[in-house]
Order: sequence, then C-alpha cells, then structure tokens
Amino acid sequence: MFKLTKIVAFCLVAFVIAVPAFAQADDAGADAGGGFSMNLGSALGAGLVMIGAGIGIGRIGGQAVEGISRQPEATGNIQTAMIIAAALIEGATFFALIVCMIA
Repeated sequence: MFKLTKIVAFCLVAFVIAVPAFAQADDAGADAGGGFSMNLGSALGAGLVMIGAGIGIGRIGGQAVEGISRQPEATGNIQTAMIIAAALIEGATFFALIVCMIA
C-alpha cells in the first residue's frame, strides 16, 4: 500500500510540474520548418529506445533468475552483475532519449 501511495504522489507531482512547461505561447517554440515530421521522428526514436531497453533489461532479469535457480550459492554475484548491467542499459537509454528529444 505504501508503494502505491508513493507512485500516486509522484504522478501528481509530475502532472503539477508538467503543466507550466506545456503552457507556452505558440510562437515561442517555432521551429525552423521541421514541423510535424521532426516531432514524429523524435517520438519514433524515443519509442524504439524504450522498447530496446525493455527487452534488454527483461533478458537480463530472466537470465539472472535462471542462473540463480541453477546455482543458488552464486546469488550475490549474479545479482550484483545484473544490477550493474541494468544500470548501464538505463544510462544509455536516458542518453538516447535526451538525444531524441533535442533533435
């Protein structure tokens, strides 16, 4: 129940913070002729990045559970390697998302 409360609180804060960011005047964010196609490309790029990260982290988790089930005594080493690999994938994902949003 506490986890659900934290998630709901985070979503409310995110919505409150996001409203002023999207309340710009139309002429303030005029881009140089790119228009809809640039926004569509950024959205597709961000979507592909998230799909790739989800697949990668899912495979890491699945293979880690399989490794732990085969060798329970190596649980600590497997979990450490899994967390490091997942963190590296998330870092690359965030970088790629920023590149997609800027471009």
